[in-house]
Amino acid sequence: MARASRDVPPVGDSALALRTASLQPGMSRTLGDPDDDLLVYVAAGAGLLSVGGNSEPVQARSAGLVLAGEDALVQATDPLEVVLMTVGAGVDHHAPIGQRALTASLDDAEAQQASGARSFQILFDASNGSTRATLFAGFVPPGRAPWHYHLYDEIVWVPDGPGRVHVGEAVEELGPGSAFRLRPREVHIVENTSADRELTIIGLFTPAGSPSAAYLTPEVAAEYRFAR
Repeated sequence: MARASRDVPPVGDSALALRTASLQPGMSRTLGDPDDDLLVYVAAGAGLLSVGGNSEPVQARSAGLVLAGEDALVQATDPLEVVLMTVGAGVDHHAPIGQRALTASLDDAEAQQASGARSFQILFDASNGSTRATLFAGFVPPGRAPWHYHLYDEIVWVPDGPGRVHVGEAVEELGPGSAFRLRPREVHIVENTSADRELTIIGLFTPAGSPSAAYLTPEVAAEYRFAR
C-alpha cells in the first residue's frame, strides 16, 4: 500500500525506486547503472547534466534522462536538490516514437487534461527517449477525486503540499518532500487539502503511457451512471 516517506526503496516485484540527493555548488555526482534507467527531477537549484559528450543545463522544474548503460555526471552550480528515480529492466518497453532527449522542462511542456479539473504535463515518455516509463507533473485542484486505480506501477514525489493520500482505510499526510508508491490496481485518492492553490505531484510510472488512464471502481462507476 502507499506509505508516505522521504524515499521509496526498491521492492522485489516493482521496477521503481526513488531517493533524493543534495549537492552544494561545485560538487558533482556520478550517475548511471548497467541495467536501470534513471530519471532525474530537479526540485531546486541549478546545475549541469552530462551524458557521454553531451552536457545540458538543468534547473528547478526540469528533468534529465540517463539510460541503462550510460555514464552520467550531475554538477551543481547553485545548491542543487534532485530526485533520483530508477526504472529496472524487467518491464515492458513502449515502442519509441521520438528522438531521445537529455533534458526536458515543465516550462516547455504542454498541459494536458486528466480526469475532472486535473491536468498534467509530460517530462519524459516514449516520445523523447523514455521507453520504460513516463515521468510527469500532475496538478490537483483543491478537493478530492473519486476512488480510482491505474493499471501501471507508480511512485510519486510531492514538492510542496499540503495534501493526503487515501488507500483503503489508511490516510497519509503529504508535505514537502513526501513520496509514496502505488501498485497496479491499488484503489486510492490523492487529495489536495489546500483551499486556494493546486497541489503538484511528480509521478513516474511503468509501463510508459498516459497519466490520464484511470479506472473507477464498480461502485463509483455505478454512481456516475446513476448521476447521468
